[in-house]
Amino acid sequence: MLDALTVVTAVAALVLAAWCGWAAYRDQPTKDWHFIGMAVVTVFTLVQLVVGIVQLARGEKAEQGTTIFVAYLIGSFACIPAAGFMSLAERTRWGSITVAAGGVVLAVLQVRLYDIWGG
Repeated sequence: MLDALTVVTAVAALVLAAWCGWAAYRDQPTKDWHFIGMAVVTVFTLVQLVVGIVQLARGEKAEQGTTIFVAYLIGSFACIPAAGFMSLAERTRWGSITVAAGGVVLAVLQVRLYDIWGG
C-alpha cells in the first residue's frame, strides 16, 4: 500500500468529520458543500481501492491475509457514501452527525488497513 495515500485519506476523513461535526454543533443538516467534501474523500478511497487491487494483482501480499484486506478496502470505499445517503434521509443535525461519525470510522479503517498490509 501507499503509506502517503493512507495518511492523506485518514486526514481528509478526519477533516470531513470535524467539518460535519461543526455543522451539527450549529444545528445544521448536511449541505451541498459537505457532499462535495464527501465526494473528495470518496475519490481518495477509490484510488486506494484501485492501488490495493493492482498491488495484489502484481503478486504482493497483505501480511494478515488477502481476503480481509480486500474486505477492508471495500468497506473503506463504501463508508462515506453510505453515511452520505443516510444523511439525506435525515435532514436535521443528525444527518451531519452521521457523516461526522462516518469520517471517524473511515480514519480508523485506514489505520487498520495499514496494519493488515504489514505496516
